[in-house]
Amino acid sequence: MLGQTVGGRYQILTQLGRGGFGTTFIAQDMQRPGNPKCVVKQFKPLANDPYTLNAAKRFFDLEAATLEMLGKHDQIPQLLAHFAENAEFYLVQEFIPGHDLNAELPPVSAKLTETAVIQLLKEILIVLAFVHQNHVIHRDLKPENIRRRESDGKIVLIDFGAVKQISTQVTNVEGQTSFTVAIGTPGYMPSEQANSNPHFSSDIYAAGIIAIQALTGINPAAGTHSVPKNPVSGEIDWREKVKVSPQFAKVLDKMVRYDFRQRYPNAESVLQALEMLQKAPLTKLKNSLPQKFFLGLGVTAVIAAGLIFLWQIKNNSLNFIEYIAHGVKIKYPDNWAMEETPNAVTQDLVTFLSPKQSETDNFSEILTIRIEPLNSTLNESKNLFIQEVKNTVDNAQIESSGETTLANKRANQLVFTGTNDGNKLKSLQVWTLYNDNAYIITYTAKIEDYDQFLPLAEKMIQSFVIE
Repeated sequence: MLGQTVGGRYQILTQLGRGGFGTTFIAQDMQRPGNPKCVVKQFKPLANDPYTLNAAKRFFDLEAATLEMLGKHDQIPQLLAHFAENAEFYLVQEFIPGHDLNAELPPVSAKLTETAVIQLLKEILIVLAFVHQNHVIHRDLKPENIRRRESDGKIVLIDFGAVKQISTQVTNVEGQTSFTVAIGTPGYMPSEQANSNPHFSSDIYAAGIIAIQALTGINPAAGTHSVPKNPVSGEIDWREKVKVSPQFAKVLDKMVRYDFRQRYPNAESVLQALEMLQKAPLTKLKNSLPQKFFLGLGVTAVIAAGLIFLWQIKNNSLNFIEYIAHGVKIKYPDNWAMEETPNAVTQDLVTFLSPKQSETDNFSEILTIRIEPLNSTLNESKNLFIQEVKNTVDNAQIESSGETTLANKRANQLVFTGTNDGNKLKSLQVWTLYNDNAYIITYTAKIEDYDQFLPLAEKMIQSFVIE
């Protein structure tokens, strides 16, 4: 088709790509001043019988109207024209000078840092949120379909998958339309989309896969070298490939859940999670420890100024106060600070901090309570928690593990050490399972102070009740 003119005005210059859905060209508009470049996409239905062509035209017109609406966003190409010609369908869209995201991902570039990946995700999700707010699923989110605009460096989403259905539909003699293949790209396409049942969260899965690719350098579309999956759960095993903060790892894990119902429901909800993540002081620690195990470290900085006068109180005869909320009860010393920290991202509930022991005391002993969904047995959960420590804690050492009780139920416990921000810390973690939730209590102190406060921490743990 090179050199040909379609639609009476668009002269084909070069071919950009060809696939099962059709062919994409760079063209020039011969009726506009300066003959500016544009992108012409040619789609061919699988059959050219009247039923198929009529159904294709109806669907094509509907999807063109959708693209016209989406093109109102500055970071989505404008639809310039759409027409049918010789039993083929054409879309003409704005040409975006720049490069696609593959140019910024390994192996072309170095692996991105956690901070850079969070920023990249936010840039993508801001545009995707507009798409979802207009009740549209992109359906083919991948690096090739994300461009960095040359003029201002902004992300632009291109090549929406919906209109590709024109070229994959067949129509029977009763006029009923069906589609022969799922729309999407293997590696970036979740299972429900492969079964032709996409949701907004299908786009979230693709965005999460792109983030993992940026962090690990693993190409998800590379067949046997793609991102590995757990053969039992179907979940993606990526955490051993790179060390990131546990809070961000939790966000990514939720983005790429095998079950679409367990993912973030849309782009806006992921953006909110990332905003909360960046506001949390714990994310600023250079060597952050797992949120599961060292909860409350960030809270310390937030409430220190307001509660320092409480920390200076010394009281050898402790009185205990009962904390009741979120379906749990626990008793804590009245000279300890209590800060409720319900958080949709980190899922921690409350943190208790010891009083300051001296003017040189720069770390408050903490005890935290956390509740999180966990579909596992108690025995299986031990391995999951141990692996989490090994993956994310600097200089992690498991000192002991075993069974105990919590809230009159069978429970597991771990004792382990690690380093954080120059401090050598030791933790006791106790957890039990109830109604598909893990109830987790973690006591953390400097190694040299751990034994001093352990009896008090154990007394608090023994008072814990699940209502």
